[in-house]
Amino acid sequence: MPQSDHVCCGVVEEAQDQARRRRTNRPQSWIVLKFTVGLMILMAGYTTYVYAGRFCRDMITKNDNALEGQATGVAFLVVFCFLLLLMLWNYVAVITTGPGNARNYTQPTMKPGHDGLLRDSSDMGGTAYELVSPTVDPSQPPAHTAHGPNQDHDPKSSLASKNSKTIVSQASPAASSVSKPEISRIDVRGPDEARVTDVPTALDAPHVPDTATVPTRTNTTESHKDLPSSRFSRRPPTTPVLLPEYRYCSKCKIVKPPRAHHCRACGTCILKYDHHCPWIGHCVGAFNHKFFVNFLQWGTIFCFWTFATLLGLNIVSLSRSSAPKLDPQQIVVIALSGFFSIFAILMLITQLHLILINQTTVESLGSSSMRDQEQEILSHMYRWYEIGAKRQARQQWDSEWGRIGKEGNLWWLGSSRANWEAVMGRNVWWWLLPVGRHLDDGLSYPTNPRFDSVGRWRRKKEWPSDLR
Repeated sequence: MPQSDHVCCGVVEEAQDQARRRRTNRPQSWIVLKFTVGLMILMAGYTTYVYAGRFCRDMITKNDNALEGQATGVAFLVVFCFLLLLMLWNYVAVITTGPGNARNYTQPTMKPGHDGLLRDSSDMGGTAYELVSPTVDPSQPPAHTAHGPNQDHDPKSSLASKNSKTIVSQASPAASSVSKPEISRIDVRGPDEARVTDVPTALDAPHVPDTATVPTRTNTTESHKDLPSSRFSRRPPTTPVLLPEYRYCSKCKIVKPPRAHHCRACGTCILKYDHHCPWIGHCVGAFNHKFFVNFLQWGTIFCFWTFATLLGLNIVSLSRSSAPKLDPQQIVVIALSGFFSIFAILMLITQLHLILINQTTVESLGSSSMRDQEQEILSHMYRWYEIGAKRQARQQWDSEWGRIGKEGNLWWLGSSRANWEAVMGRNVWWWLLPVGRHLDDGLSYPTNPRFDSVGRWRRKKEWPSDLR
C-alpha cells in the first residue's frame, strides 16, 4: 500500500476516534433524560383508569362485568388509592431531589502534582500498585517511571487507540513468575467515569499518576518475599483510592470527594454515586438515595397489589363461568404490573443489601470482581469437585484478611445497623416515608480502620489491636 494511503487511513481513523470520544463525553439531552419520567406518569395514569375506572367501578355499580360484590370493590379501591398516593409521593420526592452535583461543592483545580499543568489521563505513567504489597510504607520515593528498564509493555498495546492504552507493569523480578490473575492491566480511562468497567479491581485497576508515591524496587522485592505465594494467598487491590491524584476528574477539572464518580449520562460528577436511573431522570446519589429506596418500597407493594388482585379475580371468574368475559385492558395491566413487580422487588432487594454493607452499586462491582478473581485462582488450584478444599482456602484467606464484603469494605461502619442508619436515618418513620433529610454532607465519610491512610486493605495482623 502506498505511503499516502497509510497517511489517509491514519487521518480517517483518528477523526473517527475523536468523534467517538465527543459522543461519549457529551451528556444526554434533557428530553432523553426525562422521557421515562413522562412514561412512568402515563403508565400510572393508565393503570389507575383500568383498575379504578373499570375493574372497581364494575363491582361498585354491580355491573354485568363485575367480578365480585360491591363490598369487595370498595375495599379494593380504597387500598389501591392509598398505595397509589404513597407511591406517587415517594416518586415526586425522588425526582425533585437532586443526587448532589460535586462541582457545586468543590472548586476547579489543576491536576494534583503536575506543577499547574493539566494533563489528560492518557499521559499518566507510574508503577502499578497491584504489584506492590500493602504493608510497604507509601512515603518512600519512587525509583523509576513507567518507561523504566524494569517494566514491560503489553505487546497488544500497539493495537489499542491512543486514549485507551493498556500498560503492564513489572515491579520486580519476582513478578515474572506471577500467575495470570496477578498481572495488573491498567485502563487509563478508569478514574474519569463511573460505569461497569470503572470499578477498581485487581485485574483491571485504574492507573495512578507519576506523582503518586510508590515503593522502591528493593523494598518491593522484600515485601513480596514476606508474602505467601500469590497462587495460594489473597492479594487485594492496592490502589490508593483516597489519593487526590486518583480522584481527579479530567472532565469536571475537580478532585472528586470520596465515593463520588462521573456520570456519563448527566455529564457531571455525582456525590456518593450509586447509579444512573432512567426511571427517575437522573442519578441516585448522596442526597436522594433514601427517597429512591422509599420509592422502591411502595412501588413494589403497589405493583404487587395491582397484579395479585386483578389476576386473582380474573382466574376466579374463569373457573365460575363457562364463557367468561375478559377485559383486554385488564390483561394489559396484569402484564405491566407483573413485570414491574419483579423488577421493583429485585431492585429493592439489591438496594437493601448494599445499604446493609454500606456500598454503592459501583463499589460493589469491585468486591464482585475480587470474588471472581479468587474463584479463578481456586479453579486452577483445585479440581471442580474439590468443594471442601476450596471452602477451606477461602476460610484461610478470611482468617488472614477478613471478609471481602465487610472487613474488606473501605466504608464498612462496623455493623449493619450503623450502615442502615447512615442512609435511612435513625427515625423509624423515615425508613418508610419520604420525610427527613440526608445525614451526610456527601463530601466526607468515615473509613474502615482496617485500611491504611490511602485506602488500601491491610492484613489482620496490621489492624488496630481491638479489631483483630
